[in-house]
Amino acid sequence: MITVFGSTNLDQIGTVPRLPKPGETVAGGTFSMAAGGKGANQALAARRAGADVRHVSAVGEDAFAPLALDLLEKGGVDLSHLRKADTATGIAMIFVDAEGENVIAILPGANGTVSAADAERGLSDLKAGDVVLVQQEVPQAASRRALEIARQKGATSLFNTAPFLDDTPELAALADIVVANETEFALLSGRPIEELDAAMSEWVERTGTTIVVTLGPEGARARTPDGAIAVPAYKVTPVDTVGAGDTFCGYLGAALEAGHDLETALRRAAVAGSLACLKSGAQPAIPMKADVDAIAGA
Repeated sequence: MITVFGSTNLDQIGTVPRLPKPGETVAGGTFSMAAGGKGANQALAARRAGADVRHVSAVGEDAFAPLALDLLEKGGVDLSHLRKADTATGIAMIFVDAEGENVIAILPGANGTVSAADAERGLSDLKAGDVVLVQQEVPQAASRRALEIARQKGATSLFNTAPFLDDTPELAALADIVVANETEFALLSGRPIEELDAAMSEWVERTGTTIVVTLGPEGARARTPDGAIAVPAYKVTPVDTVGAGDTFCGYLGAALEAGHDLETALRRAAVAGSLACLKSGAQPAIPMKADVDAIAGA
């Protein structure tokens, strides 16, 4: 079983010719809505990878909640530990210009009510061999408790350092595997990306935990107490990179839970992350297991 502890959002996306300056109004083109939130994205990715998945989160008592949960429900994600909060569902407001640049504002809504008590309820039956995925779009006290419970229960925890916060290094030290992109890892390690290999080695020596750094079209690297691993990305011409990192995390967790070694799991995750760039949106773009199997092998 994979348990994903984290956010559920509804993304509201507007396309504009150019991003407005402060105080300026710019007439736009199209509007769309799509299910999102890093927790929900990772839950759907792990489910599409073939794992049994439970999503521990919160949504509001409003019209946006069914839209935010639609693909999770259709995909067979267990939502029995999802709580309805007396507030709005989390919203991401996104403007995208003609060059693909964007600005995003996150309104946490129900995600902001997720607490350590939710972690206690949702993760109480974890067992050794289970995998827990945690990100940082719910209050840090709740994420911290989820990581602590995973360690107490003997489950494997994957901690995604997005979005990077002031106390991210403290939480990262509680995880078994930390997944960061190159910008986040530079912040985590305090060293420039040009010193990536040395910084990864230093991290493992200092914490004893595994670090995975995603490098976009350059693939991913990992450093464990036993050595280094590098895997290539599957080469694609990206349409939209939103959600690629969440897809990587979900597939990585699913492959590890299925018993694959870290290198195999990273290869599968890298292929899945690349394939997620071939469609627009986060959850709609997450590839199915068969698509990944066709490239990475079953």
